[in-house]
Amino acid sequence: MTEHDLRIILSQNLKRFRSYRKLSQAEFAEKIDISVPFLSDIENAKKWVSPATLAKMANALNIGAYELLKPENIIPDNTINMLEEYTADICRVFEENVYEVKANYIRQLKGRKKSN
Repeated sequence: MTEHDLRIILSQNLKRFRSYRKLSQAEFAEKIDISVPFLSDIENAKKWVSPATLAKMANALNIGAYELLKPENIIPDNTINMLEEYTADICRVFEENVYEVKANYIRQLKGRKKSN
């Protein structure tokens, strides 16, 4: 794999994650303290970034830096979009299940205390 290959992977992943977060180039560039033309060059695979800038990008996108350099998207785009669309519902259902597990656990503990 060459540096050019890595630049292409970074550019594709960066555009995709920035798009998911609904950030314009200007908004994202401001968040990570770089110029819009430099960000454009990165997203067009013309320029490379320092490790510090890569870390800023990942932090601003709430992802691991390695995700910006992964050659393939393990989770298909349509699945990621669907998860983002239904995040609130997923969290609500998960929260309900956690409360149910907790209530069952408390009932079991109370049952043990009564039998002792």
